[in-house]
Formats: sequence, C-alpha cells, structure tokens
Amino acid sequence: MNQRLLVVDDEESIVTLLQFNLEQAGYDVVTAMDGKTAFEKAKDGNFDLIILDLMIPELDGLEVCKQLRQNKISTPILMLTAKDDEFDKVLGLELGADDYMTKPFSPREVVARIRAILRRVTPIQEEKLTDTKVVAIKIGEVEIFSENYEVFYQGNQLELTPKEFELLLYLATNKGRVLTRDQLLNAVWNYEFVGDTRIVDVHISHLREKIEPNTKKPIYIKTIRGLGYKLEEPQLNA
Repeated sequence: MNQRLLVVDDEESIVTLLQFNLEQAGYDVVTAMDGKTAFEKAKDGNFDLIILDLMIPELDGLEVCKQLRQNKISTPILMLTAKDDEFDKVLGLELGADDYMTKPFSPREVVARIRAILRRVTPIQEEKLTDTKVVAIKIGEVEIFSENYEVFYQGNQLELTPKEFELLLYLATNKGRVLTRDQLLNAVWNYEFVGDTRIVDVHISHLREKIEPNTKKPIYIKTIRGLGYKLEEPQLNA
C-alpha cells in the first residue's frame, strides 16, 4: 500500500507540480488549497505526511500546524514558504512542524526530504507486527522504545513528533555525554540546515515540556552553558 500524502498550497501550479512528481515517486496524493480544508482533511484522513504551505487562505499554515498538534495529530509536517524569514522558520518549528523548505525548490529536493522523514517512521509499523521482544531505554521515569517509536513518561505515552523522538533517542543513547548543538543538528537533521542551531533549542524546549516536572529546573536534559546539552539520570529522590 502506497504512503499517503496531503499537499496544501494555494498556488495551483505548485500543487500540480508536487502532485505529479510525488505520484511518480510512488505516493498517493490528496490536495487542498486553503487552510480550513487542509485541517479537516488532515484531521479526518490517515496521512503519512503533510506538505503545508505557510501563506494559504482561511487558516494560514502556522495556524493549521498549531491546531493539528493541539488535536494530538502527530503526522509529520513539511512546511513550505516563499518567505526567507528566520522568524517564520523558528515559529513554525515551535508550533510542531518537522521540517522546513523555502521556495523556490526542486521537486527532487522535496521528494528527498519526504523520504528522509518517512524513513524514520515507516519501518517501525512493520516491526511492531513481528517483533514481540521490545527493548526499552529507561532513564528515570522516561522509557523509550526505539523499535516502536514510542516514549512513555510516568507510564503515560507521550505524543512526540518524529524530530522530537529522534532527538530524545540520540540524547538517550549518549546519556551523560555533553553534545554540542552542532552535533545534535548533524545527527538528527541529516542534511545542511544552514547552521541554524536554534532549531535544536526549539526541540529541546518541546521535550522539556513533556518530560520535565519543572521546565525551569530540568532534571533530565541539562544545558551545559557555552557547549550544548546532555541527558542524564535524574536524582528523583533528591
């Protein structure tokens, strides 16, 4: 069964271009040309990934992204924009987008980005059907099941985006090690992101909101001033 994508853009030429190239690459493609329609389709449909333009009518891309995440829909989102604006990029990622591309772009680049995102999550579903022995990484009250792409905190499953999961998993497999922002950027975002390490800070902030009892005094993900971050075993009884 082909993977199913939702393409959202108000420029018909871009929708047609993306739909043709994505279908040629083997994906099933559904389209929408405004934010309201996109939200309803994304909320009711079973999509593997959403390509979402920032500047669309009804609801803009940022609002669509925000509402999807508020509704616990964790479908990966690749955000598109014609604006080369750093504020928009960081804000989009803060609201839950997984990746970001600036127009103009080549269809081949879009396909490559999509494959990179889906590669992280697709094989997991097949493994869950056959692998009965699942090994967890346990740190304090956080449990990470890498094969199942699941994270539990205090016994409750967390809703993480693919990038948040990859970042947490990388921190956990390097527990106790200080990792620079550049190291994290290169490990989790496997292509050049123009050295924008603020993307790392945004995702660290998201993770802290989900696993830290007090985000102002983190006990899991520690900031190492002037260097980066490290994940460590918390002193829960301290």
